[in-house]
Amino acid sequence: MPQMEVGPPILRALHLRGGVIGSTPDSGSGSWGSSPCPAASTVRVKWLSIVLALIIGAGVAACGGDDSSSGETAATATPTPTANPANIDEIAAGISKNTQTEPKIVTPKGDPPTKLVIKDIVKGKGPKAKAGDQLTMQYVGNSWSTGEQFDASWDRGQAFPFQLGAGMVIPGWDQGMVGMRAGGRRLLILPPDLGYGAGGTPDGTIAPNETLIFAVDLEKIG
Repeated sequence: MPQMEVGPPILRALHLRGGVIGSTPDSGSGSWGSSPCPAASTVRVKWLSIVLALIIGAGVAACGGDDSSSGETAATATPTPTANPANIDEIAAGISKNTQTEPKIVTPKGDPPTKLVIKDIVKGKGPKAKAGDQLTMQYVGNSWSTGEQFDASWDRGQAFPFQLGAGMVIPGWDQGMVGMRAGGRRLLILPPDLGYGAGGTPDGTIAPNETLIFAVDLEKIG
């Protein structure tokens, strides 16, 4: 089974928004003539007080408007979207513990995991499988995106032998079988870089960048 190169990661840009701070208008200056009339001087003083009050009031309003605008921007910020979790536990629970019958894989839901998932359904007995061991396996494989089965050794009536860690199979199998015991059944979920990568399979059975689900049975070691 061929190995494919890992595709580049997808990066998301984070866009930052800034606000505009308003300025308070400056007041002008003027000259006032003298008057020998006390009443006229009093009127001018009162008029000057009114003008100053209006200028100060305009400045306070401008500052208050900026605070209100900033508060509204913070209140209406777009929330960060949450991930749609995969139903890994449901998939594991749906796989039968009867290793004498072909396992069934329930329909996957949510975003597929981005790292290798290993869950023992039946632990098995005896020594653990290690690199260099000859393993004899039964398996069922489904695509995450469709939920459809793409291959199964059970349907051919013949187990699949291979040497663990020798690069004879896709990387997810070489990594995912380590530690299994004879008689064990295990759930493996492989991200694309541990399966067939960006190219998929030549015949199109497995699409590019497909996440793979396997229920594997280790019949014997050696």
